[in-house]
Amino acid sequence: MRYMPIDSSLFVTNRERLIKQLKQNSIAVFHSNDIMPKSADGTYPFVQNPDLFYLSGMDQEDTVLLIYPDAKETKHKEILFIRKTSDEIAIWEGNKLSREEAQKISGIQTIFWTEDFQKIFRSVVLDAERIYLNTNEHARADVTVETRDSRFLKWCREIYPLHQYERLAPIMQNLRSIKSRMEIDLIQKACEITEKAFRRVLQVVKPGIWEFEVEAEILHEFLKNRSRRPAFDPIVASGFNSCVLHYTENNQQCREGDLLLIDFGAEYSNYASDVTRTIPVSGKFSERQRQIYEAVHRIQKQAIQMLIPGNTFHNYHKEVGKVVESELIQLGLLTSKDRCKEGDENPLYKKYFMHGISHHLGLDVHDLGDKHRVFEAGMVLTCEPGIYVREEKTGVRIENDILISEQGPVDLTRKIPSDPAEIEDLMNS
Repeated sequence: MRYMPIDSSLFVTNRERLIKQLKQNSIAVFHSNDIMPKSADGTYPFVQNPDLFYLSGMDQEDTVLLIYPDAKETKHKEILFIRKTSDEIAIWEGNKLSREEAQKISGIQTIFWTEDFQKIFRSVVLDAERIYLNTNEHARADVTVETRDSRFLKWCREIYPLHQYERLAPIMQNLRSIKSRMEIDLIQKACEITEKAFRRVLQVVKPGIWEFEVEAEILHEFLKNRSRRPAFDPIVASGFNSCVLHYTENNQQCREGDLLLIDFGAEYSNYASDVTRTIPVSGKFSERQRQIYEAVHRIQKQAIQMLIPGNTFHNYHKEVGKVVESELIQLGLLTSKDRCKEGDENPLYKKYFMHGISHHLGLDVHDLGDKHRVFEAGMVLTCEPGIYVREEKTGVRIENDILISEQGPVDLTRKIPSDPAEIEDLMNS
C-alpha cells in the first residue's frame, strides 16, 4: 500500500466494540468489495468495503471476515479468509498477502484461503443460532449493482434457512459514527495532504487556466503525498459552474473576474477529507464577490461553534438557517419579511443555500451516521455553508472538517487558508 502501516490495535479494538453489540451465539460475516468490470478485460481500481477495512485493515480483494465470539474452539472466534496466491498470480499481478502478513495487519491469528470459506463456514455455523449479515443501508445509497455481501445474503438464507438472521448495518453505523484517536489522526493526515494541494493551486490559478488543469495539479499533489486517489470526484467549477452543486465536468476555461469553487479532498488509508474553497481567478475578489464570500465565512464561523456534544442536527440546521437569513438580508437578496416562520418546510433562504450544512466524515465521504442521534465527542462532521446567486453567476462555498470534542470544536482543516485576504496574498505572492 502507498500509505504507511497502521497499528493493528485499531482493528482489534474495533472488533472488540462490534462483539459487544452482537447477540449471544451469533456469527457475523463481512465481505470485501468486488473488482468491478469496465468492458472487454478492463476493470476499475479496487476500493475496499469500508466495514471490512474498519474491522480487519485488509485492503485486498477476495477477503472474508468471520466473527464468532461464542465459538467452541478459540481459533474459530475470529477467522480471516484471504486470496490464495500462486506463481502465476505473482507474475501477472504481483504478490498477494501471505498468512503471516494478514495476521500482522489485522491482529487475527486464524487465517484461511478464501477458497476454503464454505467448508470452514459450515463447520462452525451449525453451532450458531444467529447469523449477522452486512448490507449497504446508507440513506443515499444506490444498490442497483449487487455486491458480494448481497450475493452471500441470498446464498446463506437459501442454504441455512432455519437460522435467525440479524442486520449488521445499524451496528456499524453506531460504531463508525464515533472515531477513535487513531482514526482521527488518519483523517487529519488526509486533511494535511489536501492542504498541500490547495496551496499548490493558489500558485497556478490565473485567467486562462482550464478547470481540468487545476484538477491535475490537485491530483499530482495527492499522489505525491501517499494518497491513492481523491476521496471523491473533484469539483473544479468556475464562473456560473460554481452555482452547480455537483458539477464535475471540469472542462471550462477560467476567465478573468470569475470565482473558482473547488470541492475536493484526499483519501489516505481509506479515510476521507472533504474541503471546499472559493478563490478569485484574477487573484483579487471584486467588491460584490468579497461581500458574498465574507457572508459565507461568517456563517461558517458561527455554525462551527454549534458543533458541540448534546446538540442535534435538527436544532443545528434551524439555528444555521437563521444566520443564513440574516446574511442574505444584508446582501440584499432577501428582505426582513422573508424570514422563515416556525415550521416552514421550504424557507426562502433555500433559493440561495439549498443543500445541507454538514455530514459525517470518515471511511466514506458521506460517512455512516444517524441524523437523529445527538452529537457526541468523537464525531467528525463537515461544515459547508454556501451562497449561490445564479443571476450573478456567483457561487461561494467554504467547507471545513470538524471534530466534535468535550473541549469544543476542533477544526482538522484549520491550516487550509480560508480568510479572503490570506487567499489574495498567497495568490499574488
